[in-house]
Amino acid sequence: MDIARPELKQRKRRRQLLIGAGLATLLAAAGAGLAALGPAVPAVERASVLLGTVKRGELLREVRGPGTLVPKEIRWIAAETAARVEHIRVKPGATVDADTVILELSNPEVDDQLAAAKAAVTAAQSDPAARRTALNSRLLDGQSALAQARSDYEAARMQAEAEKVIAEKGIIPAVQYKKSLVVLEQLKGRVAIEEQRVVEFRHNIAAQLAAEQARLDQLVATRELRQRQADALQVRAGIAGILQRTPVEEGQQVAAGTNLARVARPGELMAELRIAETQAKDIALGQPVKVDTRNGIVEGRVLRVDPAVQNGSVQVDVELAGALPPGARPDLSVDGTIEIDRLPDVLYVGRPAFGQPDAEVRLFKLDPASGIAARVPVQLGKASVNLIEIRSGLASGDQVILSDTSAWDQHDRIRLK
Repeated sequence: MDIARPELKQRKRRRQLLIGAGLATLLAAAGAGLAALGPAVPAVERASVLLGTVKRGELLREVRGPGTLVPKEIRWIAAETAARVEHIRVKPGATVDADTVILELSNPEVDDQLAAAKAAVTAAQSDPAARRTALNSRLLDGQSALAQARSDYEAARMQAEAEKVIAEKGIIPAVQYKKSLVVLEQLKGRVAIEEQRVVEFRHNIAAQLAAEQARLDQLVATRELRQRQADALQVRAGIAGILQRTPVEEGQQVAAGTNLARVARPGELMAELRIAETQAKDIALGQPVKVDTRNGIVEGRVLRVDPAVQNGSVQVDVELAGALPPGARPDLSVDGTIEIDRLPDVLYVGRPAFGQPDAEVRLFKLDPASGIAARVPVQLGKASVNLIEIRSGLASGDQVILSDTSAWDQHDRIRLK
């Protein structure tokens, strides 16, 4: 028969209660642990991000921009008059001297105008001599009249002096002597008038001859202009160099002022860089520049900064100081790096994505021990091409993620694996 043992049932129930309490405790501990961990930390491949280490030292501030090599001296040759292109004697790329004829133009009107100008000068060259002869003849007439007036005055003066003596003795009436004095005064005035007339006529001669000479000079200048226009129909290079362009065709009719050819000195090149307008504010004349021609680095200095902005960039002209490498030629694409200044003893790091100078950003700082990168606020300072100053938020030796982290904008921590 079965024997009742109630203590066994109590022991079993006590065991079940202990196990339930233990499970409840474990569940509570697990829940508290999970609550403490917070949201799950996303894992990111370490190779997919760019890490940078904060360093302390001298920061070389630079700006960089693309550009081209251009001739330092360029000569555009324009048409002096409307003309027709008869013949292109030299093709682009050829070496030319100053008197090399590049194009031959034609314009019959220019030839006719030159012939007319030459004839006008020839005809006018004899006019001053004829005018001088006529004026001198008239001057002699005036001088003759002056001499006659002086002679009449002297005769009247002597007569008046003789009549004065006899009039005092009563031989002749006093009125006759007075009449002689009146005639003497009239002749004296006539002499003065004739003298003034001769003086004025001398001045008139000089003025008329100067006018004739001015007219002749004007005709000579017109002839020289027509001669230059006729000579310009033979289009010459003007300087020794390389013919770069001839933007016309044979048979083409061109207007006055049309560009016919471009000649450049190939040995004297400079660089024209295009710097982003946001980086150009600190560029100044004389700053050192390194120009990469893809076949060597050439030293230079800033020669000119364009005051205007075009298409979001500023043109900076660079004078090249070093010898150009082989293959350097006009219109060659180059890259230029301009040294702005040097910041001694500052914290700096590689320039992060979307990191702008004098701005505050939130970067992921890596904990090497755990592999966890947490966001920290960082105040940035002055920037260079690839580096930027750290003013606060990081210390020397800290590692931060420099690549684009916009994919994890919803997370304050990520794990690198």
